[in-house]
Amino acid sequence: MIRFRLQELLAEKQFKEGRRVTLTELSETTGINRVTISKMVNQRGYSTVTDNLDKLCKFFNCKVGELAEFVPDEETQEHPVSRQT
Repeated sequence: MIRFRLQELLAEKQFKEGRRVTLTELSETTGINRVTISKMVNQRGYSTVTDNLDKLCKFFNCKVGELAEFVPDEETQEHPVSRQT
């Protein structure tokens, strides 16, 4: 599943800028609904549109790979998919 790294990126931005950056500020600056941002942070497996990813990359000045990461599902780790040849 894809996990968004918004909390980590917010912490990095706060450290670099020496000020608090809230989810509300992120929402107002990017135009992404506050509820959507909250779901991206808190809801496992939340799916969003690429337009939101574009806006977040601009806000954080980062690449998509820095914004999200793939985390294997627990079920997938326990029962890997076998390939038949």
